[in-house]
Amino acid sequence: MLLGLGIRHVGERTAQDLAASFGSMDAIMAADAGALVQAEGIGPIVAQTIYDYFQLEKNRVLVEALRKAGLQFTAEKKVVGDALAGQTFVLTGTLPTLTRDEAKARIEAAGGKVSGSVSKKTSHVVSGEEAGSKLEKARELGVSILDEQGLLQLLA
Repeated sequence: MLLGLGIRHVGERTAQDLAASFGSMDAIMAADAGALVQAEGIGPIVAQTIYDYFQLEKNRVLVEALRKAGLQFTAEKKVVGDALAGQTFVLTGTLPTLTRDEAKARIEAAGGKVSGSVSKKTSHVVSGEEAGSKLEKARELGVSILDEQGLLQLLA
């Protein structure tokens, strides 16, 4: 729902981070920029933009109209493990048993981050069938390359 409000700088990932950190639209709406910036992935500019958005009466009226129409504004607060804390993963190719969304969710649940591109900061590239340029880039940069089984072992 947060994504659908069209708040500037709030894309899918930011909306997920806010929902996981605050658990409800009411909590986000009540938060000041200082509290918003404490959420994973939220910087000071985005925090101020979100705060400013909810200070406008027309936006609060919109949320209430959507609530009255039956939309839900709560999310489960995400409990994140720390097995993969500080590690960044890039997924490429088709994995044998996990979809990309499943692999991403499991990595994030263990405290890791998933990126769309390979860089020197990438910890591991998880490679499946028909992997392309990301796998080549990982090899060039000397980044650790895992298959699905290797990822599952890290998650265990």
